[in-house]
Amino acid sequence: RRRQGKTDYRARKGLIIQDKNKYNSPKYRFVVRFTNKDVITQIFYAKISGDVCLAAAYAHELPRYGVKFGLTNYAAAYATGLLLARRVLQKLKLDTQYVGKKEATGEFYLVEDPTDESQPRPFQTFLDVGLVATTTGHRVFGALKGAVDGGLRIPHKPNRFPGFTKDAKSFDPKELRRRILGGHVADYMRQMKEDDEEKFNAHFSVYIKAGATADKLESLYKACHAAIRK
Repeated sequence: RRRQGKTDYRARKGLIIQDKNKYNSPKYRFVVRFTNKDVITQIFYAKISGDVCLAAAYAHELPRYGVKFGLTNYAAAYATGLLLARRVLQKLKLDTQYVGKKEATGEFYLVEDPTDESQPRPFQTFLDVGLVATTTGHRVFGALKGAVDGGLRIPHKPNRFPGFTKDAKSFDPKELRRRILGGHVADYMRQMKEDDEEKFNAHFSVYIKAGATADKLESLYKACHAAIRK
């Protein structure tokens, strides 16, 4: 896999190596991968015999939650991460205790330990980006944000989210919220419709067929997030 350019083994070693005082406890990875038409999110842990998949969620599942278009953009990555988080917590019977953030505000959030020590601690996993360039605003961090808002604990900082300014070292959650709810797509739709309506009709034909106008996108994604949580 190294010769094929599919795996970064230096990164993989750091993601699967476990502290010796944790004995046989698995170390979970939140794996995010992109294809031309899909977003793939999975929870893996490593064994001697190979990796084991605990749960998975795909962007091509989003049409059943009301999003039938743009299945590879930032908003779709967030929704897919949210879907995986709710699915794995439901499987582990932690979904009622760890609900995450019910509304996408874009604000920085980390799941905290329960005050009662007899309660189970949050499900912790670590982001596995594969070979993508981890640039500010990359969709891989959209999936991460979706999973965190869904109730998973994934150690991270806001430095790679849209809205973070390197020079000022400040983070604007409103910009991240705009991306999560498809605001950047809505702006592009309005601009293209104004510049060239014929190109707009061809480029956004799937959106038009689904009745998704620029003004409706935010409410559609909000409804999708609510449907995933049901």
